[in-house]
Amino acid sequence: MRLGSKSTDEFFGVLAQKSQQISQIYQKNIDGLVKPTPIKVMLGDTTITDQNTFDPEAVDKFYNSILAKSPKWKSQGITTTSDEDLRRIFVKMECQIKNYTMLWHMALQYRALLYYKPDIRVQNIQKELAEIMDNTINKEKELAELTDSMIKERLAAMGYKDLDEQTLFEVLFENDHLRDEISSETAKKTDYDFKAKDQRKKELFKELDNLLLEAYTTTSVLIDENRLVTGEEGCVCTFDLDFVKNKKKEAIFDPKRIAPDTKQEIIQALDDIIRSLQN
Repeated sequence: MRLGSKSTDEFFGVLAQKSQQISQIYQKNIDGLVKPTPIKVMLGDTTITDQNTFDPEAVDKFYNSILAKSPKWKSQGITTTSDEDLRRIFVKMECQIKNYTMLWHMALQYRALLYYKPDIRVQNIQKELAEIMDNTINKEKELAELTDSMIKERLAAMGYKDLDEQTLFEVLFENDHLRDEISSETAKKTDYDFKAKDQRKKELFKELDNLLLEAYTTTSVLIDENRLVTGEEGCVCTFDLDFVKNKKKEAIFDPKRIAPDTKQEIIQALDDIIRSLQN
């Protein structure tokens, strides 16, 4: 059962108040961790502008501190996910109290935006890349015209004249030696090293990638897990209480059947969390 759900039961009402108090304290902590910090970034057109960000590692440290303060709670540790620009950092914890299991889920969902570092090298790389691409296109066009001319001359000498494109293709396709000869001759007639330029492009793109930086945006608004799944930015703090019967969890059970000492242990577990979050 999700704590905080509507219920007329007094015990569930107490748990709802406790879970709400924890959520409020948790939200306050997250709010301090994700406060926007202004940084300078460069856009794709090399314009330098201001952008806000926060440090996801600070949230990771916060979750780790909670894990350290909660020895009675089992967890698989902190998990991070990345789906293109959508990121999530979360932790799921579990506490066994008699025949009941309490589940605690905390998460922060945020987005990562890509920019360039404000470095003059970005502009220089883009300029060099543009020159390489323009020169390559021009040289490829020149080479294509030269190749067409050589093909026509060679085929004319072989007795082929006034061929349409389809016939020309068929002749070249069936004559490997002729294709290789023409390719070798045209390569000798240009001083443009296509292979070297292609390698240089790869090096420049790799250098550009190294000049990228990520800025992160989110909000400390509490959202439920449905909104988390749909990709909304925000934080999650939920509790579920399940009854364990024959090693199976049951979300629906009668709270009146919970023993008084078990109820007290459940309340105590939530009180411990409140104290650990406030310290």
